[in-house]
Amino acid sequence: MTQKEIKESLINQLKLQGKTDQFYLDLVDDYMDYVKIRKQLKADIKKRGLRYTTINGNGVSTEKPNESVVNLQKTSVTMLKILSDLNLKNPIPPKADPKDGYC
Repeated sequence: MTQKEIKESLINQLKLQGKTDQFYLDLVDDYMDYVKIRKQLKADIKKRGLRYTTINGNGVSTEKPNESVVNLQKTSVTMLKILSDLNLKNPIPPKADPKDGYC
């Protein structure tokens, strides 16, 4: 799903619950910020792996854990908390179009 589709799905779920105040829409915006952060963290993990090699201040090569792994977990927990606080489910994917043959 695209970010636009995710946001629309969450807003539609809120509307069905009668939650149309700006407070709720701000939380959806926060959720969408975390969607972007999660995507960046995943890209970093894919690029550098779970651990990476770096040069410390003494010029010695050392292996360090990729902080993106821990941050990805924290980001996912926060995203789930936002959904829970809004009483929302995961974004609902768009219905399949019977014309495209993938039903």
